[in-house]
Amino acid sequence: MLRTLSAIFVTTTAAAALLHGSARAEDKLYEIKKADAKVAVGAKATTSLTIATLHGWHVNSEAPITLVLTPSAGLTVTKPKLARADLAASSLESARFDVAFEAAEPGPKVISALATFVICQETACKPVKETVALNVDVAAAAPAKATKKKAKKS
Repeated sequence: MLRTLSAIFVTTTAAAALLHGSARAEDKLYEIKKADAKVAVGAKATTSLTIATLHGWHVNSEAPITLVLTPSAGLTVTKPKLARADLAASSLESARFDVAFEAAEPGPKVISALATFVICQETACKPVKETVALNVDVAAAAPAKATKKKAKKS
């Protein structure tokens, strides 16, 4: 009898742990997708950040949504603060910002992005602030091609 109760307890505890673990995965209400970028020194490029809602939540279409950008040394962003009017794509399920930047020096760089937005479901809304690192790999500029000058005939 004691052996049977122990087996039931172990089985119940393991099942509860599995259920608790899967509940945590479902607790995530949104995810942030980012596109890392590769660019050469002196070039202009774009990377993106997408907020995608999960489990019946949606992006509030009336609340402010912003992306405040802080580039590391050697990068310059075209616009340091993006708002709803700057969204490249928007739906109930997602919102995407395209981040334009220029690279001035080679090496691994980061654009720190503070995303502020509100997600809602039928009965509740939740304000969110999250900082995300947009990785940028900057390659050295390609060497300039030498041009041959034609000699003038006199």
